Amino acid sequence: MAVPAVVWWLTIVGIVGLLAFDFIFHVRKAHVPSLREAAVWSALYVGIALVFGVGVLVFGGGTMGAEYFAGYVTEKALSVDNLFVFLIIITSFKVPREDQQKVLLFGIVFSLIARTGFIFLGAALINSFAWVFYIFGFILLLTAGNLIKPGGEDNHSQSNFVVRLAQRLFHTSEHYDGDKLFTIEDGRRKLTPMLLVMVAIAGTDVLFALDSIPAIFGLTQNVFIVFTATAFSLLGLRQLYFLIDGLLDRLIYLSYGLAAILGFIGVKLVLHALHENNVPFINDGEPVNVVEVSTGLSLTVIIGVLVITVAASLLSKKGRAQNTVSAARRHAAEYLEVENDPDRREELYAKLVAEEEEIRGLPEKYKKQIREEEKLMALLRRAHESRKEAMNAAGGSPDGPAPRE
Repeated sequence: MAVPAVVWWLTIVGIVGLLAFDFIFHVRKAHVPSLREAAVWSALYVGIALVFGVGVLVFGGGTMGAEYFAGYVTEKALSVDNLFVFLIIITSFKVPREDQQKVLLFGIVFSLIARTGFIFLGAALINSFAWVFYIFGFILLLTAGNLIKPGGEDNHSQSNFVVRLAQRLFHTSEHYDGDKLFTIEDGRRKLTPMLLVMVAIAGTDVLFALDSIPAIFGLTQNVFIVFTATAFSLLGLRQLYFLIDGLLDRLIYLSYGLAAILGFIGVKLVLHALHENNVPFINDGEPVNVVEVSTGLSLTVIIGVLVITVAASLLSKKGRAQNTVSAARRHAAEYLEVENDPDRREELYAKLVAEEEEIRGLPEKYKKQIREEEKLMALLRRAHESRKEAMNAAGGSPDGPAPRE
């Protein structure tokens, strides 16, 4: 179904307007959003995406509506995986908590621009060369295999590579100057680490688009649906980051769910390529009579896999242990870095003590693994020693026990 130009323009203006609203009313003034703020705005953006989908269903028909929802759900799941990468980059560069919103919004905007370019490039290739479906299918199958191999979900080698490359190419000041990209240090104008963060996020966004775009083209070749499903999956990602920041490490089986989805779509693409085949060395260049996967079945499989994956992760004792340890590590590191904000230090220390208490309540096999992590134990000890020094200097006594060996 051809989409009128006026609908295209109204959609683009609406998306740009939402991004501008997000910047002006939420990001421009540096602050850490509350859990309530993140939850309300995350729900609002999801609601907007669903209302838009209903509009597609009403005016575009059942097939077009099902394609939009299948694409949106898939891209939203992949965008959650992007949050892991954002977390790695933000942690690697020690971005101040109140400035993280601007980094995330930049990442979302750049990702949308990069993916839009890939969408139109992919559409042009598909219209000209049917064999591109084979390539897209094999890309997804390879990505799925990479996600399920040992350590595949944790390494995020793409992001680590871009982080190292950015650190080599740019020489910056040692400290941040708010959210500024440039600062004056020793009388000289220098780049701040904030620019490094944005370069790293931009680079990983391009790499992630190489997986994301073939996935949605495996569900629909309608460029309008591909674009809108991708755009709406990215909108609200900043709020989602702060909403599920404490749960990211809990989703230990997400990579397996994403691998299953990408593998399923990869097979679907290969089957479609065989059905449209014109490659001379396959069936003498003639289409192959194969079963094609319907959009309805695709949507059912995608939602089913995600529900099972998320439920299994949240119910997993291993996930609970991993999430608690990661939170303790993050809060201990931030406590040591925050020096001039006593209220924030108190808040972080209280969280750290609560997480250590939760760790002590874990099954022995998990506690043994934690005690064997020398860097983690050393980090926790330094946090408690720093607390003692601060309390002694203030004439008080530190609260909370030191980590047990």
